[in-house]
Amino acid sequence: MDIKKEYERWLANATVDADVAAELKTLDDAKIEDAFYRDLAFGTGGLRGVIGAGTNRMNVYTVAKASQGLADYLKKNFAEPSVAIGYDSRIKSDVFAKVAAGVFAANGVKVNIWPVLMPVPTVSFATRYLYTSAGVMVTASHNPSKYNGYKVYGADGCQITTEAAAEILAEIEKLDIFAEVKTSDFEAGMANGSIQYIPDEVYTAFVEQVKSQSVLFGEEVNKDVAIVYSPLNGTGLKPVTRTLKEMGYTNITVVKEQEQPDGNFPTCPYPNPEIKETMALGMKYAKKCDADLLLATDPDCDRVGIAVKNKAGDYELLSGNQTGMLLLDYICSQRVKHGKMPADPVMVKTIVTMDMGEQIATHYGLHTINVLTGFKFIGEQIGKLEQQGKADSYVFGFEESYGYLTGSYVRDKDGVEGAYMICEMFSYYATQGISLLDKLDELYKTYGYCLNTLHSYEFDGSAGFAKMQSIMQVFRGDIKGFGGKKVIKLLDYAPGLDGLPKSDVLKFLLEDNCSIVVRPSGTEPKLKTYISVSAGNKEVAEKVEEEIRKSTEEYLK
Repeated sequence: MDIKKEYERWLANATVDADVAAELKTLDDAKIEDAFYRDLAFGTGGLRGVIGAGTNRMNVYTVAKASQGLADYLKKNFAEPSVAIGYDSRIKSDVFAKVAAGVFAANGVKVNIWPVLMPVPTVSFATRYLYTSAGVMVTASHNPSKYNGYKVYGADGCQITTEAAAEILAEIEKLDIFAEVKTSDFEAGMANGSIQYIPDEVYTAFVEQVKSQSVLFGEEVNKDVAIVYSPLNGTGLKPVTRTLKEMGYTNITVVKEQEQPDGNFPTCPYPNPEIKETMALGMKYAKKCDADLLLATDPDCDRVGIAVKNKAGDYELLSGNQTGMLLLDYICSQRVKHGKMPADPVMVKTIVTMDMGEQIATHYGLHTINVLTGFKFIGEQIGKLEQQGKADSYVFGFEESYGYLTGSYVRDKDGVEGAYMICEMFSYYATQGISLLDKLDELYKTYGYCLNTLHSYEFDGSAGFAKMQSIMQVFRGDIKGFGGKKVIKLLDYAPGLDGLPKSDVLKFLLEDNCSIVVRPSGTEPKLKTYISVSAGNKEVAEKVEEEIRKSTEEYLK
């Protein structure tokens, strides 16, 4: 691509969106290069990027082009193509959703769109409930406010496969962004019926499915626990509070500053419940209210983070691994106790998720399926079970990045259901005088102490992208050890491994049951390392982890 030529073309043609037109006129050479050095990457996660002008940005033109490519793909594969669309609270999410709807309608693809902002899992649900050919969710999940994205689901409600993504990308790449994208007016589409709002019955059906995941099986628990909840200015407020209240959890205080949708995320610049600073305001509320439990869902409400009170009266954040293991153990123990465990039970987790999850699963007789990073691969496994007539075999799936799913009613992680199941688990143990921290200690005593950490390193722009590629090649060199721990085996997932799709991921198996996973993020300009350490206790584990981390960082320079 001739960057300067493409920039000039945008100056001449990108006149529909005033924000883009104005920004184009302000770009210097360095900013022009970053905005135009490539097309925004389209993969199994769809699109994700910084909002702004250019081919490497999220704007009405890149969204319309992706929608045209998806429409062309759908028309080739479905006699009567249709789509379900949702959007979150991010800047321009509603605009991008309506632009996409207009493109689909112009191409004869029937559009079903949520009338208000909704969580990610409701698009997966609506796709299946309405039997649409695909689903589109406008979201950038937990990224900072300058980002937005475009997530695509297949007819099965699961994020598109690698093969489907490649076919859609091929259709997108054929198109001229200005000359070959069909568009139509959203309001005109509503008037002529080519675009219609998804009815409220679908939302109610979703909430009912979430509620049906309870594993109390008639047992009574104290539901008057004091809960503080933050939607982090996203989509979770209505579905999470509705679900909890309908199931008897009414002692809920919502963090006021983070209650209403706001794509600027004024009190949490990084609206990710994995980050301590993001949870800080909620923890203040919890302290003030003397709450038993703090919950926070990310903006598109597919992840949920929690904090619980310790014996000193302070609040401790639990990691995604810890919460996932607690949920897995709770769900399995309840199913066994009530004779509700399926004949061939299955648990699915990602390769970067704590290995102790597999030990817990084995204890309860579950078969564990390990998949690549990304909940789409967990959703894919649920789909495979369904094809075999074994959807009921799926018991639980989770990933270390705060994603959980108990039922097979959707094919993506669900923060609404995650929040509800966490409250039920918390209440169940609280009724017996047991805290989640007590229960976690019990799991460590049973299975041994395990520490998992995630470290992210940012590499911005075209230079950063090239740097990440070279770092991955360095890690593929003959490295003997990290932090005094010998490398026993290197698993390289690039050519495809254990039947998994090809992926630029490395996993180093170290001595003493430790490991490191290294991978570039699929959605951010970051390289991520996941360190897993098994040790006799927390203090020893933290010391070993620090040595491994320092050693790993030597290869990032």
